Amino acid sequence: MQWHLLAIGKPKLPFARDAIEEYTKRLRPLASITIDYLKPARGESESATLLRRSEGMYRIILDERGDQLTSRDLSTLVTQLEQSRHKSIALMIGGADGHSPELRAKADHLWSLSRLTFQHELAQVLVLEQLYRAYTIKAGLPYHREG
Repeated sequence: MQWHLLAIGKPKLPFARDAIEEYTKRLRPLASITIDYLKPARGESESATLLRRSEGMYRIILDERGDQLTSRDLSTLVTQLEQSRHKSIALMIGGADGHSPELRAKADHLWSLSRLTFQHELAQVLVLEQLYRAYTIKAGLPYHREG
């Protein structure tokens, strides 16, 4: 199974770029992941760009209206997706304009990181860290601790 993190715009904050690189590096031995930074074509909305790029993939859209998952819930979802027929999973993070109703309607899953609104670069870091955490839970590694 191939994960695709699809995000509008490249990260500009140096600490976010470093964290994205760090968690991508940690995740690669556990899961196949690519990160694509997208720029809408002239006259195309961010949501249309994400829809076009994720065609044929299982779509997980990061949106405040989505399900809030625990890290264990995400680990369970990852296991379910691995056991499914889906070959490619798109994790989609929009830009400042958020997602259109059309994009949300075409989601296979809406995932909310929190009730808080995050700057999209920070959302990328959080998604990668939580995906890494989900895989370490699955593997029984000591990264995740429960109180």
